[in-house]
Amino acid sequence: MAKNMVQFQKGMSIPEFMDNYGTEQQCRDTLFKLRWPNGFVCPRCDNKTYCEIKKKRRLQCNRCRHQTSLIAGTIFQSTHLPLRKWFLTIFLLTQSKNGISALELCRQLGVSYNAAWLTKHKLMQVMLENNDNEKLLDRIEVDDAYLGGRRSGGKRGRGAEGKTPFIAAVETDRQYYPLKMKLNKVKSFQNEEIKQWCLKNIYPGSTVVSDGLQCFDAVCFYTETCSSLSC
Repeated sequence: MAKNMVQFQKGMSIPEFMDNYGTEQQCRDTLFKLRWPNGFVCPRCDNKTYCEIKKKRRLQCNRCRHQTSLIAGTIFQSTHLPLRKWFLTIFLLTQSKNGISALELCRQLGVSYNAAWLTKHKLMQVMLENNDNEKLLDRIEVDDAYLGGRRSGGKRGRGAEGKTPFIAAVETDRQYYPLKMKLNKVKSFQNEEIKQWCLKNIYPGSTVVSDGLQCFDAVCFYTETCSSLSC
């Protein structure tokens, strides 16, 4: 049987991670390059020369003497955890196929459960906000889905009480390999709701493939958003 190249795509090994981000200084150097890829720029006067106050771990502009922290204005601001533990959390969250619980995270990091839980949820919120602004493009498969357990009695299937409707959308390449996925909660599967979802989440000129549920016909009303809808 041929290997699924999505499942076997290369990740980052633990030794590779430790070689690149195993020390606090390596993590600080990486964060510095991410914040100022073209070199330090003072947030007050735009000057590019600075000195480092090592005792306070702050950067001081040589012109206006304004001091700033490397982690100011980032998710790491005011943290009491070393950056290397933040970076390790990012590694564990993103490399594990099945995710990682806060309890397991506290064991791996050697921190309290509360610290592990807060760190994990801060990172997950940042990932959510970042991905929420990204749109899918080219070929996109969409389907309706519901979140909620079974209940005895009452209506079954679509529209059943106690179930939360959401749209599952997957961007694929032309060989149908998945590239990106979006799971968006919606109020209902009505035309207007689908139109608004489409405008926010799909690039113009994309091709949307669905199972033919009537509400997905709403995509066709926005020809500037989707070129076609296939079943």
